[in-house]
Amino acid sequence: MRWIKKLGLFVLTLWAAVTVNFILPRLMPGSPADAAIAKLSQSGPVSNATKKAIEAQLGVPKGSLIAQYGEYLHQVVTLHFGVSYTFYPESVSSLIAGALPYTLILVGVVTVIAFVGGTLLGVLAAWKRGTWVEALPTLGGSFMSAFPYFWTALLLLFFLGYVAHAFPTSGAAGVTDTPAFTGPYVTDVLYHAVLPALTILITSLGGWILGMRNTMINTLGDDYVTFAEANGLKSRTVAVRYAARNAILPNLTSFGLALGGVVGGSLLVESVFGYPGIGYLLLKAVTNQDYPLMQALFLMITVSVLVANFLVDLLYGVLDPRTRK
Repeated sequence: MRWIKKLGLFVLTLWAAVTVNFILPRLMPGSPADAAIAKLSQSGPVSNATKKAIEAQLGVPKGSLIAQYGEYLHQVVTLHFGVSYTFYPESVSSLIAGALPYTLILVGVVTVIAFVGGTLLGVLAAWKRGTWVEALPTLGGSFMSAFPYFWTALLLLFFLGYVAHAFPTSGAAGVTDTPAFTGPYVTDVLYHAVLPALTILITSLGGWILGMRNTMINTLGDDYVTFAEANGLKSRTVAVRYAARNAILPNLTSFGLALGGVVGGSLLVESVFGYPGIGYLLLKAVTNQDYPLMQALFLMITVSVLVANFLVDLLYGVLDPRTRK
């Protein structure tokens, strides 16, 4: 019964997210067709036939909202979101398929590394509280968390890119490279991802460290930890199996949100480095009022966050049996 309730709530939330995703772009003033017509009108009046031709070419939604909603649901089920207004005549599906691997390589891998590394350092800092082992990651984490994404990105871009010429300053690969799953191309992609990855790692690592340390310190004062220590268990066993296992739950919730947001990319970082990921694609879609592309990206981001949180909710029951009730 518990699983059925969780699944039902997930489906209901998913439907609500899909519906909101349909409504929001239509609340925005104007349309891509209006922008194209405005540019043409600068050189002279635009006839009604020209307006209709532009709307037909861009595939501007027609009919009542109910009819558009039905067509939209059909697109969601079939994963066919039409043609992008911004990158016409490329389809939305092909654009997302081309940008998603870069985002998963960059943001996904770095998010997992930052979570694992920050959590372990937080556990170590809490267990060794009062020593230099605690002071170093705590102060370092506080210092790194104070820098916003775009500022860190600009610093790395200037010093390591333009001054030292150690890493590329933009793009995901060389201009003359042909995308292929080969050693040289993969190496080049990883080389171009170093600066964006460092930006995300530096700015996010401190949050994981401080969050885990603070929760771990509170957990260490609980009775079951004192009882485990009184029974003569090894310090590593008490720290990992008793204190850290319960202290990790808040961090795990944040990790679920961060992991779901991976699909959305890191908009600021990808914009600064000109990295062709989902975040950069989303910026282009919003700037150009590209309804099909916006809806597909928002839907993908929303579904990924919902799925990640659903899995984390299930994992809670494994780590902490008390949550099963």
